[in-house]
Amino acid sequence: MSNSRANALAALLDERYSCRAYRPDPVPGDTIERILAQAQRTASWCNSQPWQVHLANPPATDRLRERLLAHLQEHESAPDFAFPREYRGAYQERRRECGLQLYQATGVGRGDKEAADRQRLENFRFFGAPHVAIVTTEEALGVYGAIDCGAYVQNFLLAARAHGVACIAQAALALYPRFWREQFGFGPERKVVCGISFGHEDASHPANQFRTSRAPLAQVAQWLE
Repeated sequence: MSNSRANALAALLDERYSCRAYRPDPVPGDTIERILAQAQRTASWCNSQPWQVHLANPPATDRLRERLLAHLQEHESAPDFAFPREYRGAYQERRRECGLQLYQATGVGRGDKEAADRQRLENFRFFGAPHVAIVTTEEALGVYGAIDCGAYVQNFLLAARAHGVACIAQAALALYPRFWREQFGFGPERKVVCGISFGHEDASHPANQFRTSRAPLAQVAQWLE
């Protein structure tokens, strides 16, 4: 039994990837509810369960797509949580590798700013996904509330994969928290952590043809004997 469970988890971790192109058909509501129920089992500091999830189904998703693209043309980004100050060393190398893989897959040539901007804007079109979720935390819980939300997001992604649903977690959607407060009606006490676009993957799309690498354990694990 333990080997079976370990193999099932390994398969989900191997299969999960950041999907960047979707078919338009929506995910059945009962499937989404099962994903949410399973993600709800996430461990959290003092069992505070700080996450709240604000979701959209079609046609609301299409309205959000149009409104967000208009919003970012008129407003500066102002995320609730500071983005990385800089990427250095191995972190910069991994970031570059991921970006290069995406650009190569989608035919964005070196120095082609127009094509790169088009690909960047796909973030705010939710990559064509029929559903989008915005994950928020309680402001008073600080960084630990955000950490708990990160664990929730990971479990959401794995639960979705288990149900045959593709996802991508998006920090880009957290750049405009004012927009999400206006659309979903939550107050300033809720801080936007990230978004999740999800649906049925377009397996034939070039953006879904690559997989990112993972660092070997020797680079990330240190033992004290």
